[in-house]
Amino acid sequence: MKPAPFQYVAARTIEQALQLKAEHGDEARFLAGGQSLVPTMNFRLTQPAMLIDINPLHELAGLGNGPAVRLRIGALTRYRSLERDPATARHLPLIAEALPLIAHPQIRNRGTIGGNLAHADPASEMPAIVLTLGGRLRARSAKGERWIDAADFFVGALTTALEPDEMLMEVELPKAPPRSGACFMEMSRRRGDFAIIGVACIVRLDEAGRCAEARIGLCNAGDGPVFAARASASLTGRTVGSVEIGEAAKLVQSDIDPGGSIHASKEFQRHIAGVLTTRALARANERARGAA
Repeated sequence: MKPAPFQYVAARTIEQALQLKAEHGDEARFLAGGQSLVPTMNFRLTQPAMLIDINPLHELAGLGNGPAVRLRIGALTRYRSLERDPATARHLPLIAEALPLIAHPQIRNRGTIGGNLAHADPASEMPAIVLTLGGRLRARSAKGERWIDAADFFVGALTTALEPDEMLMEVELPKAPPRSGACFMEMSRRRGDFAIIGVACIVRLDEAGRCAEARIGLCNAGDGPVFAARASASLTGRTVGSVEIGEAAKLVQSDIDPGGSIHASKEFQRHIAGVLTTRALARANERARGAA
């Protein structure tokens, strides 16, 4: 199918893009990589009256330092750029490990991190990773700007806290701290497909080798990215071994509510979540001990 008729504007400045969004609200959509938006338009699931192309706004792309030990990634940054940037592997190992699993190279060449986060597909990897890392996102409108914690940004399936006149500008993430390890694992029917379940894990150790902090997030385990709070807290202050990891995996299984599909039932998704949590936590813990 072909999209419904729409007006197209290539924005030349951020101010122009925001002013157009303020004028047209939900009737206008920002066009970045278009890897999610254009297919839904072709199926007429989305019918915006106006497309505001922000690809000319190069200042929205790139990786740079934020305050203290944090990095900022511009919303227009392509996944392929992140994949090739040495700073990603050095400071954001969780993202570096997940990037090759996201869709296909052709899609990563065009897809942007901001477009993916604003689309907020529950099965997508990056929302779960940003939530696991405890990131925050900067939104801007013609009236001003604000920071939104990842825990508040993702409201539900394909729904975020962005207002109709706002644009996502960048995401801010903490650099991997010393004595920490990260791991991302997922199961999909074929490489490049959406994950049946994906698990992101971070383990940070104290000087005595005990877990100072653990964070576990999942994709396709609910109506949005899921942070497994109880499972994460269960590891804090303990020396992480197979028993502790097994307990955390069971908590993950009991706390998630996957939707199920023709490819995987709820029960199968829960089972896979437990298996992947066990493996990812063990790998993250091993890497944290190696870093220590």
